[in-house]
Amino acid sequence: MNGSSIATPPPASPLAALFAQRIAVLDGAMGSMIQTYKLREADFRGERFKAHPHDLQGNNDLLSLTRPDVIEKIHGDYFAAGADMVETNTFNSTSISQADYKLEPLVRDLNLAAVGCARRAADAATKKFGRRCFVAGAIGPLNRTLSMSPDVNRPDYRAVTWEQVVTAYTEQINALLDGGVDALLVETIFDTLNAKAALFAIETIFDARGDAARVPVMISVTITDASGRTLSGQTVAAFFNSVRHANPFSVGINCALGGAAMRPYVEELASIANCYVTCYPNAGLPNAFGGYDESPADMAKVLGEFASSGFVNLVGGCCGSTPAHIAAIAEAVRGKKPHVIPSAEPAMQLSGLEPLRVA
Repeated sequence: MNGSSIATPPPASPLAALFAQRIAVLDGAMGSMIQTYKLREADFRGERFKAHPHDLQGNNDLLSLTRPDVIEKIHGDYFAAGADMVETNTFNSTSISQADYKLEPLVRDLNLAAVGCARRAADAATKKFGRRCFVAGAIGPLNRTLSMSPDVNRPDYRAVTWEQVVTAYTEQINALLDGGVDALLVETIFDTLNAKAALFAIETIFDARGDAARVPVMISVTITDASGRTLSGQTVAAFFNSVRHANPFSVGINCALGGAAMRPYVEELASIANCYVTCYPNAGLPNAFGGYDESPADMAKVLGEFASSGFVNLVGGCCGSTPAHIAAIAEAVRGKKPHVIPSAEPAMQLSGLEPLRVA
């Protein structure tokens, strides 16, 4: 049940001022840009991990330690394209995700190094372009889920426990905050229970550190197909009811569908959310070769229309997007008014797979 909120909202912040003033711009994909550098196993290993017993190529988060020049350059390119905020290179920087590479003990180092790369780029861009540039601590969905069994013959089985997920997120979030992020972004959510574990960890940490340590908490869900539901089965409205107790700074949709297919869900979210609304889609659906075909102009047209319709406070790109996409998107939303948070009568808001409002 999700009725009245019990969390303490974050104090007014420069990020809140930006969202109220104009439509903000997020960066684009990190992985797509890393691929353009044609990095090899040696790049991922560097000197520090030269003798590591497991293959490391593909562990993009590790590059914040072994090739920080690449990660910082990518952040800088997005700021130069017009982004107001970049995400840290920490999508998989938890002990659960890093277990695939036998690098669980490295979580704190990964997160601190990633924040360092993003912060240096943000500070340089702020000085160069004369506008405040922000860093969001990216918190990914994990490669194990709390809501679903990985074994069709054992529907009751879970590959991970609530306590393990909370512990993994707690370690990451503490490091992100210690590194100095401006916001926390729980993103690409396909399992609401995993997201609730992340939000529980965030609120527990804020309680322990005190209100002065609070930063805006941003939440972004993934709609997996035309059914309009998350992988764990919830509609957009049911999902929002499941997380609204966390008093998010913003809620939105990213990844999965291309922008055009997201429209009805972004519109619905904008009509019910009592916070800012965000959207950063893929550059279309993946093609037969795993690539993305939407051009900068294609993405800009869709997100520009979202802006004109009053749906969004922040836009950007996810998989397949590049600085060129972000530059086009920034131009498309320039001068358009940000979404105005709707007022609503108090009511009991419940959620299962569907929402239930009890007036």
